[in-house]
Amino acid sequence: MLLAFDRTRDVRILIIPPLFEEANKFRHQTFEFMRILDERCIDCMLPDLPGCNESLAPQAGQTLGSWRKAVAAAASHVNATHAIGIRSGCWLMPPDLPGWSYAPVEPARILKGLVRARMIASREVGIEETSESILDNGRSVGLEMGGWHLGAELVREFEAALIAPTPDHIMIEHSEIGGKPLWLSAENTCDLAQAKALADRIGADLETV
Repeated sequence: MLLAFDRTRDVRILIIPPLFEEANKFRHQTFEFMRILDERCIDCMLPDLPGCNESLAPQAGQTLGSWRKAVAAAASHVNATHAIGIRSGCWLMPPDLPGWSYAPVEPARILKGLVRARMIASREVGIEETSESILDNGRSVGLEMGGWHLGAELVREFEAALIAPTPDHIMIEHSEIGGKPLWLSAENTCDLAQAKALADRIGADLETV
C-alpha cells in the first residue's frame, strides 16, 4: 500500500517511516508533513514496509536487508528523486538517492526499548525476565516484543548495525526542528509547527541544489 501526493512534479520524495511503535506515533505527523510538501509543489510517497501496517508479508521474516530491498524497489517504482528517512527509517535509506535523515537513532537503542517493553508486559502477567535472557532467546529463535514479531536474524542485526549515512544524505537533528519529540508521546499525535519546520528545511535545501 502507498500513501501518495503525486502530481508528476519534478521533485518526488520517498518517505521512509520509522519502524515499530514509532510508526504509529508518527502516522498523523507524517501525513501533515506530506500535505505541506504537496502544497509546495513537491510530490511525496509513503510506502508500507513488508510486515508493517497493511502489508501481508510475515513480520518474523523481515530483516534490514529485506526492508532495504523493498525501499529500493518502491523508490524505483515511483521514480523518486529524493528520499527522507524518519528515525529508524534512516537505516533503510537508498544509497543512490540524495535526501535527508531526520532524527536518526541507532538500532541498538530501538532494540533496548523493545526489550524494556517486553519486560514490563511480562511482569504484568507475573513473569520475570531479564534483558539478557530475552536477548539470548531472541538471537536464536526470535522474539515477540511490543506486539511485533522479530526474527532471530533481525535481532542480531539490531545489535550489530550502525547508521552509516552517505555524503548525499543530509542529517537533520530534531533540535533543528524544535518542539517535543513525538516519539516520546504516549500515543499518535501531531505537531503542525514541527511538520512545517521540517518541510521548510527540505524546501530550503532543495533551493540550494
